[in-house]
Amino acid sequence: MFSAYPDGWPGVGLFLLRGAGGSVLVVQGITLYQQERALGPMVLAVIVVTIVVGILLCLGFLTRFAMAVGALGTIGSMFYWLPFPRSGLFETRSTEILALVIAAAIASVGPGAFSVDARLFGRREVIIPKSRDDPHF
Repeated sequence: MFSAYPDGWPGVGLFLLRGAGGSVLVVQGITLYQQERALGPMVLAVIVVTIVVGILLCLGFLTRFAMAVGALGTIGSMFYWLPFPRSGLFETRSTEILALVIAAAIASVGPGAFSVDARLFGRREVIIPKSRDDPHF
């Protein structure tokens, strides 16, 4: 099984993928804020969640949770369940599908070594102490 925190070039690739997905969500949230004339509670919640999820992805903190929320938001915008700007980055179906593919890739592979998740939950060396019953003790 592979590590959820690969380093080297795979880690750099995941860092770039996370940065691309997160920055797209931040820009999308800002675009929605600038386009909406009446900021009701639903629209304001979508804006805040979109920007926060984008920042979490850029940092690599709670990555799989953030990707799940981002993917659900993208699906919601695809079917017009959530208010998303139509002149933003998710203007076409192909860009929405691309965002879902990025979300699936990050969710399945993990955040990579260059993330807050790797610092908090990353690889650990587990040392199992010898028991007193062990004849080699």
